[in-house]
Amino acid sequence: FVGNSTYLDDHGPPPQKVLPFPSQVVYNRVGKCGSRTVVLLLRILSEKHGFNLVTSDIHNKTRLTKNEQMELIKNISTAEQPYLFTRHVHFLNFSRFGGDQPVYINIIRDPVSRFLSNYFFRRFGDWRGEQNHMIRTPNMRQEERYLDVNVCILENYPECSNPKLFYIIPYFCGQHPRCREPGEWALKRAKLNVNENFLLVGILEELEDVLLLLERFLPHYFKDVLSIYKNPEHRKLGNMTVTVKKTVPSPEAIQILYQRMRYEYEFYYYVKEQFHLLKRKFGLKSHVRKPSPKPEFFIPSPLETEEPINDEEEDDEKWLEDIYKR
Repeated sequence: FVGNSTYLDDHGPPPQKVLPFPSQVVYNRVGKCGSRTVVLLLRILSEKHGFNLVTSDIHNKTRLTKNEQMELIKNISTAEQPYLFTRHVHFLNFSRFGGDQPVYINIIRDPVSRFLSNYFFRRFGDWRGEQNHMIRTPNMRQEERYLDVNVCILENYPECSNPKLFYIIPYFCGQHPRCREPGEWALKRAKLNVNENFLLVGILEELEDVLLLLERFLPHYFKDVLSIYKNPEHRKLGNMTVTVKKTVPSPEAIQILYQRMRYEYEFYYYVKEQFHLLKRKFGLKSHVRKPSPKPEFFIPSPLETEEPINDEEEDDEKWLEDIYKR
C-alpha cells in the first residue's frame, strides 16, 4: 500500500509567518500636512521592507456614514498583514465595529500655514502647474480662482471662515457629527484620541525628527527612512509637491484667522508640546527658531527649548513597550 503521502503528512504544517508588532498601522493623513511626501517615502519603504502598503484613491471623502465606516474597516482589517493603510479620512474607531484597533500615526502643521497651502494649491496646484489645479478644481470660476486671500478673509467668504477652517481636529476627533462643530467637545475628544489611539502625532515643521521617531517606534515600516528622505533623488521628487504662487496675508488678516482657528491652535500647541516631550525622552533637541506670529488669546507658549533629560528610573525600551500596550 503506497498511500497518498504528502509533505504535510511527513512534516506537519508549515510554520506561521512571524509578524512584526504592531502589524496593523493606519496613517489617516491630514490634507496639506506633508502627506504626499510621506506617501512617496512609504512606497519606497514598502518594497524595501516587505510590508503591505494599502492606499486609497478617494481623496475628498473624510466623513463616512455608519455603513461606509463598517465597509472600510472590514476592507482594511482583511488586508494582508503587516499592513500600513493610508487615506485622508477622519479617525475610525475599529473596536466599535468589533475589529482590532490598529496603531495610528499622523502629522499636523501650523493651522494658518496649512490653510494657506490648501488655499493656493486648490487654485494654482504645485510643480505641475495649470494642468494639476484644473484637474483638482475644474469647476472653479475665474473670479474665485484669483480671489485675493486678504479679501477672502476680511470679507468673511465661506472658504476663509468656519466651519471650513475647522479642519485638523476632526481627523482626530472622529466620525461623530459633533466632531465637525468648532468647540470644546470636539477639541477634548481629539486630545483623548491622540493620547489613547495614536502612537505618534508629529509636527511637519520638524519632519526629520518625526521620521527619526517613526524609525525608532516602527522599524519594520520606517527603517532607513531618514537616509532615503535625505537622498538627493528623493528630494527632487519631494520638491514637486510644493504649492506654487503662495502669498502671505496681511497681519490683520492673519490675526483674524487666528481668532477663527482658536480651537485648531489649542490642539496644535497641545500636540506640539506632546511631541517635544517625546523628543526629550529620546534625547532630541528642539532647535530654537525665530517664532512666527502667534495668537494672543489664551494659548500657552509651546515648549521652545528642551535639553535631553536623563531619566534613570525609567528605561526607554520599557516606556516604548508601554506605548504599544495602549
